[in-house]
Amino acid sequence: MSAAIRAAALTKVYGEKSALDAVDLVVEEGSIFGFLGPNGAGKTTMLRLLTGLARPTSGSVQILGHDVASAGNSVRAEIGFLPDVPGFYGWMTAEEFLRFAGRLFGIGRQVLDERLGLLLDLAGLSDVKTKISGYSRGMKQRLGVAQALVNAPRLLLLDEPTSALDPMGRKDVLDMLTSLRGRTTVFFSTHILADVERVCDTVAILDRGHVVTQAPIDELKARYAGQKVVLEVTAGADELAQEIGRQAWATAVVRGSNGAIEITVNDMDIARRQIPAMVAARQTGLARMEAGEMGLEEVFVDLVVGDGR
Repeated sequence: MSAAIRAAALTKVYGEKSALDAVDLVVEEGSIFGFLGPNGAGKTTMLRLLTGLARPTSGSVQILGHDVASAGNSVRAEIGFLPDVPGFYGWMTAEEFLRFAGRLFGIGRQVLDERLGLLLDLAGLSDVKTKISGYSRGMKQRLGVAQALVNAPRLLLLDEPTSALDPMGRKDVLDMLTSLRGRTTVFFSTHILADVERVCDTVAILDRGHVVTQAPIDELKARYAGQKVVLEVTAGADELAQEIGRQAWATAVVRGSNGAIEITVNDMDIARRQIPAMVAARQTGLARMEAGEMGLEEVFVDLVVGDGR
């Protein structure tokens, strides 16, 4: 499968600050790719480089097989982009705005008429005739995604598309993105882990300008499979947690919000044998002991927060 995005040693420096530092990245065509990182990690800088709105200090980035620095309008016409704070003409309706955007791309009237119906339906705005100025933030964001799709792009770039939305608005936008799977490549930056876990098949985690990992989500979580134990006891949880924390096989021990002991281990076989023995030695009751794979949030914390951030 060919790459929709390919970055090699991509670096962007502002003054003395390195926003991106030797980033290597490959986004396969047809994937829904989550570019995940905390605020200030360099996600928006990456999108500016991908769209040609900024030039790299060094390194290279290709979009759909073309170098961004020398790409012409024919390549840009195959890209859709939604910034983190999209702008609209409030006096237009959704249909008027999409028609205006389509005409900027030179799309013929017959093709545009057919496409507008599909996009308005996809955005859930087919029956909305009010002006955009009266839209909720969620409605505007869905319209923004539709506008980014008006040219039927091969690659859709989204900057924090759900960050300012309420739960229902987020669900609507994520449903739109899910419906695009296999139809176009979607690359979206976000700091919301649950959104990535819900819709993406591949993720890259960015921290302070560095890509710390890139992999399919299932593969990334599988690397940490079985490395977490959740333990609940009837008494003496604090003392037990301290004792477990002194063991060589326990790499991290924290108390959960519900009072449970959450243990990250480097040897599950030993942990499974020794934890029940430690509980029995303290003559306390074992209410729950579960071992399983870490979720994306725990992987993120381990890779980003756990490295001394």
